[in-house]
Amino acid sequence: MRRLFIGGFVLVAALAVAAPARPAAQQTVQPESAGATIASVRALHGTVTGFIVKAAAMVPEETYKYQPTPEVRTMGQLFGHIANASRMFCGTATGMTAPEAPNAEELASKAEIQKALDAAVAFCNKAFDSVTPANANEAVTLFGTEHTRLGALAFNNAHNYEHYGNIVTYMRINGMVPPSSGGGQP
Repeated sequence: MRRLFIGGFVLVAALAVAAPARPAAQQTVQPESAGATIASVRALHGTVTGFIVKAAAMVPEETYKYQPTPEVRTMGQLFGHIANASRMFCGTATGMTAPEAPNAEELASKAEIQKALDAAVAFCNKAFDSVTPANANEAVTLFGTEHTRLGALAFNNAHNYEHYGNIVTYMRINGMVPPSSGGGQP
């Protein structure tokens, strides 16, 4: 028992020595590092939306109706879902209201879905333009929980990558090479 106490004491002492000497109030993120974090999250947004937009252009109109099983979305509905969700995430992150648009999951043609997807990406680009080191950590409520503005935009990136994974699978099943694997130009 004594060894545990001594070991615990040594651990506590080591942690006290390793703790930063600055008061907690001075341990905030500096604007330079916040700007770098915003740029990093924005770069990921550009990467994933670039893959999604290229995939939407590459997929033939008839493949937009592809649905591996009745329980999952069609290829076109996946692109539409990404458009709808991106508008919601980016609007919530910034407090901006997305321009009026139809439910993109219910659109019928490739051209309509691509237009909705392009508009959602443009809206999210404006959202990123509005996030600064001064407001990136402001709280927003997303799905009933509190996030930061930048955290909500990062959540959108994760959501987009999740569904891009579905798109990659659908493309592979249909004999296509997705953009992230060097697939052909649209």
